[in-house]
Amino acid sequence: MKRILMFMSLCALFLQTSCESKKEEKEEETKFLITSPLEKDTLITKEYVSQIRAISHIELRALERGYLQKIYVDEGQFIRKGQLMFQIMPMLYQAEQQKAQAEANFAEIEFKNTKSLADSNVVSKNELALAKAKLDKAKAELGLATTHLGFTEIRAPFDGIMDHFQVRLGSLVDEGDLLTTLSDNSEMWVYFNVPEAEYLDYKADEAKGSMLNVNLRMANQKMFDYPGVVKTIEADFNNETGNIAFRATFPNPKKLLRHGETGNILVTVPLKNALLIPQKATFEVLEKKYVYVVDKDNVIRSREIKLAAELPHIFVVESGLKKDDKILLEGLRQVHENEKIHSTFVKPDSVISHLSLYAE
Repeated sequence: MKRILMFMSLCALFLQTSCESKKEEKEEETKFLITSPLEKDTLITKEYVSQIRAISHIELRALERGYLQKIYVDEGQFIRKGQLMFQIMPMLYQAEQQKAQAEANFAEIEFKNTKSLADSNVVSKNELALAKAKLDKAKAELGLATTHLGFTEIRAPFDGIMDHFQVRLGSLVDEGDLLTTLSDNSEMWVYFNVPEAEYLDYKADEAKGSMLNVNLRMANQKMFDYPGVVKTIEADFNNETGNIAFRATFPNPKKLLRHGETGNILVTVPLKNALLIPQKATFEVLEKKYVYVVDKDNVIRSREIKLAAELPHIFVVESGLKKDDKILLEGLRQVHENEKIHSTFVKPDSVISHLSLYAE
C-alpha cells in the first residue's frame, strides 16, 4: 500500500512538474510586438487660451451737468456714427448761447460803425483795433457757449453696439458720469500669450515673409468661420510667466463675436522629420513620459522621453528617442525592467496607418 501511495505521489509530482515546465515554456514563447518611431513631416496644432476684444470699445460720459432729458437708443442696439443717443437738459446752455450771440451781434455793429469812422479819419486806428478786439472776444464767447450747448447732445463717435445703461431717464448727471459703453465689432482683436521659445520660432517664420494665420475655437467648441492673422506682438515679456502677448485680428461680418468673450486660438505649425510614436506605447511616472526600449539582446529598459506635441493617438517626440530605436508597442504591464523578451517587429508606417493620424 505504501508503494502504491509513493508511486501515485511520484506521478502527481511528475505531472505538476510537467505542467509547470509547459507553462514556463509557453510563457517563454510569448512574443511581444515592437516597433520604431516613424520619421515623417507632419502638422501639429498648438492651442492658446485667448481673450476677445472689440477693435474700439469706449465709455460714453456726460460732458456737462444736468438732467438726462431724453434717451434715443436702447441697450444692445446697433448705432450709426453721428446718431443722437442722449440729450441732457439744454435750457441753461441755450440761454447762455443766446446771450453770447446777442453780444457778438452788438460787437459786430460797433465794429462796423468804428470802421466807417476810421475810414473817414474821424477816429484813430487804435479805436478801430479796440473795436475789432471786442468783436473777436464776443465771437469766441459765442463759440464757447455753442460748444457747451453741443455737449448736451451725446452722439455716437463710430458705428457700434451699445451696452446697458448706467443711468436712467430723468437722472441728474454730473460732468464725467458714465452713461454707457460702445463697441465697434466690425473686426475683433484676440489676445493670447505665447512662451518665449515659441515666440522665437514664429519670428523666424515671419522673417521668411510668412504671416502667422490662426483660427479661433469659440466657447461652444465650434470653430469661428473666418481665419485671423497675427499683426501685432507686444513689446515686453511678462517676467513672471515668461510669455508675451500676441494680437490676432479677425473679421466679424456677422457680428457673432462680442467684446469680452473667451475662446482658444489654434495655430497650425509644420514639423519637418518629426518622430511619431503611438500613445499606447508610453507610460507615465510622476507626470513624466516613458517608453520601453528594446536593445539588440531583446532586453527592455525604460527611457524618459520629452514630447513636442500631441495628436489623436500619436505623440510627437522632441527628445529621448532616435528613429532606429525599437520600442515595446503592447503589453507594457506584462513586463519588467531589464527583462529579456521574445519580440516581433512591426514596421512603424504600418502601426501609424492603423491609428487616426491627421498629418500630411
